[in-house]
Amino acid sequence: MRPDSKDFFLAEGSLTWWAIGASLIASNISAEHFIGMSGSGFALGLAISTYEWMASATLIIVAIFFIPVYLKNKIYTMPQFLARRYNGKVSTIMAIFWLLVYVFVNLTSIIYLGALAVHSLSGISFEWCMAGLGVFSIIVTLGGMKVIGYTDVVQVLVLILGGLVTTFLALNLVSEHFGFGKDIFKGLSIIREKAPSHFHMIFNKSNPYYKDLPGLSVLIGGMWINNLNYWGCNQYIVQRALGADLKTARSGILFAGFLKLLVPVIVVIPGITMFVMHQNGMFQQEMMGNGVIRPDQSYPTLMNLLPDGLKGLAFAALTAAIVASLAGKANSISTIFSLDIYHKYINKNASEKQLVLTGRLAVIVAMALAGLVAPALKSLDQAYQFIQEYVGFISPGVLAIFLLGFFWKRTSKAAAMTAALLTIPLSTILKFLPVWTNGAFPDYPFLDRMTIVFLVIIMLMIIMSLADKRTKHNPKALEIDTGMFRCSPAFIAGSVIIIGILAALYTVFW
Repeated sequence: MRPDSKDFFLAEGSLTWWAIGASLIASNISAEHFIGMSGSGFALGLAISTYEWMASATLIIVAIFFIPVYLKNKIYTMPQFLARRYNGKVSTIMAIFWLLVYVFVNLTSIIYLGALAVHSLSGISFEWCMAGLGVFSIIVTLGGMKVIGYTDVVQVLVLILGGLVTTFLALNLVSEHFGFGKDIFKGLSIIREKAPSHFHMIFNKSNPYYKDLPGLSVLIGGMWINNLNYWGCNQYIVQRALGADLKTARSGILFAGFLKLLVPVIVVIPGITMFVMHQNGMFQQEMMGNGVIRPDQSYPTLMNLLPDGLKGLAFAALTAAIVASLAGKANSISTIFSLDIYHKYINKNASEKQLVLTGRLAVIVAMALAGLVAPALKSLDQAYQFIQEYVGFISPGVLAIFLLGFFWKRTSKAAAMTAALLTIPLSTILKFLPVWTNGAFPDYPFLDRMTIVFLVIIMLMIIMSLADKRTKHNPKALEIDTGMFRCSPAFIAGSVIIIGILAALYTVFW
């Protein structure tokens, strides 16, 4: 078997459409969603749901335009695409960036939030929780993507069921607290009445959390860059569909789009409910950490309300989902390091056995590093925003390189190299320039910074590519034809339904 073949990391073939959809969701709604997004629901309100609801629309775009390009050109890793479309240097630089983000942002935040949840529910020390999650994740990673994928199906079912029950109990508790008995619909009306500011999707500049979700940028700006990069250019996510045929992959992605519409009900609403209860004198001690309110304590506190049997089931499901999320990212780290770093630059003649061993060692090292860094996140009140902002340092450059590489034949390797090298420096300058200039330079919200960096990089890439006359006959261009983008009537119907639901949600909760 060739070390660059899809079987090396997709493990034993493709998943079914429902397994692909479930795996996509399970990979995305683990600790960083149930804990982090619920905490953001406590602080920001329903507006944080835009990450979920806009992701539904993004998944449709990825299914129509991205997946066909990957499958048609037999692309199975993101660095492989960059090497084929541009050159090995661009691929290596981006592989290093991805590894850094996966280890020091993704793995670190999931270990932290996961350990926080397990500690809150079980009483086991935070440090032992981190160690246990890391060890279990390494074991699961060795099973390959197919094991992870089918395990995700069960986890998603249990997580959604547990999430719905948690929401049900939380709304009932609110209703009882205000003297209306157990009535979830009354509970929902109460939290809307008691926290009206938490039920707006679009913030104006006077909102204290405008910098986290800057108005219309969530609809027409940086949120698209964030989501398209995450769902369309992310090895950890895309690999779940790359082993399937186009019809199966699209069906699975569309299924994931429908599931994303449901996520705020089981994640964000509980956070808002906890905010209302806390504002009215409940759970004062549970929401405190080091003398200050910790929004990320919202979901673990609510899970303690579950009946013992269901609490145990939900605890097991949440723990399993945390482990699966860690394992999925660890699998991506293994794939990228072994194929795109070790095999290319350290041991070009490595056997499959050596590559597998190297990948396993990379997973162990990555998990150890993430475990060492994770405790530093205790200083954050919303770890979810930390994830979004710092992944956003490379998102503009990655998306620009991929979009122009897909759809514009003239895009040059020099332009791609420039984008790869500039994305982090430009993002860093825009973030810290207001501090360096004592406020003379505008302090843009991070989603707006992403938009600015993306537009600057796109313009530079276009100018550089047009200036290079050799790009008129670019041998590196991908094979693309319009027929690749045709969709089945069923897929179109499902997409229209999702868009209609999104339009209704944003109209009601504007």
